[in-house]
Amino acid sequence: MTSTATQPRISYSDYLEWENARADKNEFVRGEVFAMVGARRVHGEVALNCAALLKTHLAGSGCRAYASDMKIRVEAADAVFYPDVFVTCDARDLATELVFAHPVLVSEVLSESTASYDRGFKFAAYRQLASLVEYMLIDPDRRSVEVFRRGADGLFTLHDFSASQEVHLASVEAHLAMANLFDGV
Repeated sequence: MTSTATQPRISYSDYLEWENARADKNEFVRGEVFAMVGARRVHGEVALNCAALLKTHLAGSGCRAYASDMKIRVEAADAVFYPDVFVTCDARDLATELVFAHPVLVSEVLSESTASYDRGFKFAAYRQLASLVEYMLIDPDRRSVEVFRRGADGLFTLHDFSASQEVHLASVEAHLAMANLFDGV
């Protein structure tokens, strides 16, 4: 992620207007805009596999899976992100065209350049979403999957599925086979 910090800080509404007129993708954090860089093939494969598996699982359920071209607004963090995959079941999100705000599941595919950001600032921001039940981190190089699940106490607990044959996602009652998640990698 590259900062365009030479630009003055902009408001969320100015960011949306500017971003929606562009072909490239840029995330927004507290008035700063960050260009999204291209991903490696394995990143794309895993993200597409995850989205496809969730889309198939959710058919007819009232929930929808979305992939990397959709934005999530985290108002409490004054941020907008493009997660690799997310699921929402909220009627407000299912009626929107541009910005979602109530995901139950967010998944990020890790790369060497984004892992610390995805585990750190981004996860801290996503945790401020009351709707979020699970945050899934997929590492295609290590073929590992970690799911942070919100408990009844509001705290997120790590569930490491790296040595498992499948990943259990309680937020959408899905079981994703690791072989299918990493297909083509």
